[in-house]
Amino acid sequence: MPTTALYAICILIWGTTWFAITAQIDVLAPSVGVALRFGLAAAVLFAACGLRRIPLRFPARVQALILAQGLAGFYASYVCVYEAERFVASGVVAVGYAASPLFGLALARVFLRTPMSARVALGGLAGIAGVVLIFWHEFTRLAASAQTLRGIVLTMVSVLLSSLSTIAASGYHRHGVRGWGPLAWAMAWGSAGALVHALVTGTPWGWSWRPGFVGSLVYLAMFGSILAFGAYYALVHRVGAAKAGYVGVLTPLVALVVSGVLENFLWTGLTVAGIALAILGNAIALWPAKRAPADAQESISTITGA
Repeated sequence: MPTTALYAICILIWGTTWFAITAQIDVLAPSVGVALRFGLAAAVLFAACGLRRIPLRFPARVQALILAQGLAGFYASYVCVYEAERFVASGVVAVGYAASPLFGLALARVFLRTPMSARVALGGLAGIAGVVLIFWHEFTRLAASAQTLRGIVLTMVSVLLSSLSTIAASGYHRHGVRGWGPLAWAMAWGSAGALVHALVTGTPWGWSWRPGFVGSLVYLAMFGSILAFGAYYALVHRVGAAKAGYVGVLTPLVALVVSGVLENFLWTGLTVAGIALAILGNAIALWPAKRAPADAQESISTITGA
């Protein structure tokens, strides 16, 4: 498959999954929605691994890292995303992920001892400044709406958890473990975490046979969680993690366009300026250095899809 096609798959799918989530939270609590989505995706991946004889057994140390990836990235982070979309537009939540490069590199500096260059720090700060401009309309409503503040905080917590998940994945990549096997386990652990969350909190389960609900669940599991990740990891293998990270530059823009059309998200001059600054910041942060360490390249390639 051409490299441009892999980019298009990731950007278009992950640019639309943010809105697809809104059809889920109308029926299901966030923890239940996450449990169903990744439970379905994990079941399909385990079946595919079995048919293709892809190894699913890993050493305890590697499985612990996969567990951390699943609980942080496919449980806690996604529950925060689903919850945040109850309070702010899906496109706005997507753009919050423009802060991912700086979060990822800061955590890589702490946990992996990966150096952070001034260029990357500048790009990350520019990305965050862009996010602030896009959120500015929401910030002006804080006095009247504590729920808006909750949505913004949940978005930022989700970005942090997603970055922690990437660090965990970087840990087992160092052991030479990659591909569908660990991804199947990570999604299974994420689904299990969300299921326990729902049971412990006494969250009611729901279901709807409406085409919009069933279709969005299948789309999120099959396309947003399997096809897009498959295309993304193929892209990482082909062009490297740093260049693959450019998926995150255009994904939020697609999400905002969708949000503007389907959710009546209000575009203002600050919105446009914020998008431009966020894209510029990501481009600066993700621009590959001449001799960037492999781990550093990987750590800034945080997943920006929902």
